[in-house]
Amino acid sequence: MNQTEERQPRGMYFEDFEIGKAIITSRRTVTLTDIVNFACLSGDQNAPHIDHEFCKTQSYGEPIAHGPLVLAIAGGLQCLSGINDGTIIAMTGLDNWRMHLPVKSGDTIHAVITPTEKKLTSSGTKGIVTCERLVKNQRGEMVHSMLISNMYKCRSAQA
Repeated sequence: MNQTEERQPRGMYFEDFEIGKAIITSRRTVTLTDIVNFACLSGDQNAPHIDHEFCKTQSYGEPIAHGPLVLAIAGGLQCLSGINDGTIIAMTGLDNWRMHLPVKSGDTIHAVITPTEKKLTSSGTKGIVTCERLVKNQRGEMVHSMLISNMYKCRSAQA
């Protein structure tokens, strides 16, 4: 791409999101390396994430992924889906985030992202899209749920 070419966004604009129309991301397997690296990066060295012997005494039996690690992976899967490419402006909120089941090394997760609300900003050049984001494992079990709000560009403002 040379300087005279302008990169065109591939992502979804505010107008493209349809209330109730789910977007399903690709999948990603969580590894023990992910869990250990996140513990090192975040400083969260709590026993459920790094102490195998402690974990043997708990119902989950082995180290489990940090909640924020699963949140970050789900965000990455949303990004990889392409819907944010060149059109997202900012994350504006995260509400009702719940952990329903532990995520362990070897679990393969994906996200189901369903728009629940759209609101145009006062400028009319961007809008807030609130989505229910369900994170599911390879058995189809919901492991995390949340409402996430992101600000997107408006297609009409790009003309």
